[in-house]
Amino acid sequence: MAQAYQYNRENSKRNNKALPLKQAIEDMLELYKLRSKFNETYIVAYWEQIMGRPISSRTTEIYIKDKKLFVQLDSAPLRNELLMAKSKIVTILNKEVGEEIIEEVVFI
Repeated sequence: MAQAYQYNRENSKRNNKALPLKQAIEDMLELYKLRSKFNETYIVAYWEQIMGRPISSRTTEIYIKDKKLFVQLDSAPLRNELLMAKSKIVTILNKEVGEEIIEEVVFI
């Protein structure tokens, strides 16, 4: 005869060590080593808020591959101006996410 389930009160108590949702997500990103991919996605998704509307309105494509940020612009004068500020852009983006995600910016 199969053994019937027996309710065990000690094992059914709530865990009082509940974490806030933000902390649980942070822990999950660290555990599964998804932090850098999450930060890359964050940079692409929040490009307008990070760099401003004038730059984002002239950006036609943006993606990250091998720690390089590729930005396609439809304005040659803006591209030339941003070329001179590459290191500042890298600093701003890495500061925004709190770690070194971007090593180089490539304008295409």
